[in-house]
Amino acid sequence: MTLETKRALKPATELVHGGTMRSSFGETSEALYLTQGFVYDSSEAAEARFKGDEPGFIYSRYANPTVDMFEKRMCQLEGAEDARAMASGMAAVSAALLCSVKAGDHVVAARALFGSCRWVIETLMPRYGIETTLVDGTSLDAWQAAVRPNTKLFFLESPTNPTLEVIDIAAVAGIANAAGARVVVDNVFATPLQQKPLELGAHIVVYSATKHIDGQGRCLGGVVLSDKEWIDKHLHDYFRHTGPSLSPFNAWTMLKGLETLPLRVKQQTESAGRVAGHLACHPKVERVIYPGRNDHPQADIIARQMKGGSTLVCFELKGGKKAAFGTQNALEVIRISNNLGDAKSLITHPATTTHKNLTDEARAELGINPGTVRLSVGLEDADDLIADLDQALDRAG
Repeated sequence: MTLETKRALKPATELVHGGTMRSSFGETSEALYLTQGFVYDSSEAAEARFKGDEPGFIYSRYANPTVDMFEKRMCQLEGAEDARAMASGMAAVSAALLCSVKAGDHVVAARALFGSCRWVIETLMPRYGIETTLVDGTSLDAWQAAVRPNTKLFFLESPTNPTLEVIDIAAVAGIANAAGARVVVDNVFATPLQQKPLELGAHIVVYSATKHIDGQGRCLGGVVLSDKEWIDKHLHDYFRHTGPSLSPFNAWTMLKGLETLPLRVKQQTESAGRVAGHLACHPKVERVIYPGRNDHPQADIIARQMKGGSTLVCFELKGGKKAAFGTQNALEVIRISNNLGDAKSLITHPATTTHKNLTDEARAELGINPGTVRLSVGLEDADDLIADLDQALDRAG
């Protein structure tokens, strides 16, 4: 029997076997199909395949056997009917948003977004006649008040980048459903293991697979997941004709990453919790934000909709930018990088990197202050990470 016809399997098992198709050689690892195109037995067969009357692959820009395995495995993990893999996380976000709306439509988005996502909402969409409104994502009244007759889409991250704000996805989805709109959730910080947006009522989920899914600093990728009807009606043609496709090699790398995703996320989350607890007691730290702590501003929502904490810790240092830069520069194990979800622990200063293009007022509104740093906890021993942070904080003065 195929994997799909057997009993329901646990996520860790699906992430090793899900979606696998083997060639006639019976390879153990998934095959890597780097081909651009495919051949047909006859002209009639080519016609039938292009018409959709005969199954099979046509061109790797929009369908490839290796990429298809990655998409199917992600569907099984996420509980989605269909997916399209993209060249990067921002390709996935842009495709999910832009294929859903047209000139004259209105999009409501949480204001706490990654810098490039804010640019798409605030700068790109209005260029094409799409109206947009940014709201406080934690305020259900704000979501409700922003709805207009032409509102078609809600967009949010949860937890948010970088301050780990958590939004009540089920409640926002209820508001969207009443307005006839769809909800797109960027679920990168939670990972598909810690939070299931589709189960909470969201309609579309996006990931930067570059982060935890690859999780080892090797390649870029993204994925959009939803029901088959929405993908067929909205995403498929956009994807097919604009070409943000994922490289088969990158898809193969992502498949290898998925096999170890539960092990990595579990260890990174446990270590992040320990690091957050230690930093919360440090005299040079003003505040710590971590979804696994009882003092998180949305702790009640986290208890309802997340299965665990996060691999990310946000903290603010006394002494502002000087203290943040001094601490980062003094680190010996943790490296400075704007990436996250990696096997290596990485730290960044959002105000001067990922969110540098926001105004001072916009950053302050999001709680991104001069002393704010974002730490992505890797697979190193938690004791070594804590010792590294302690010595850096001491050396920073």
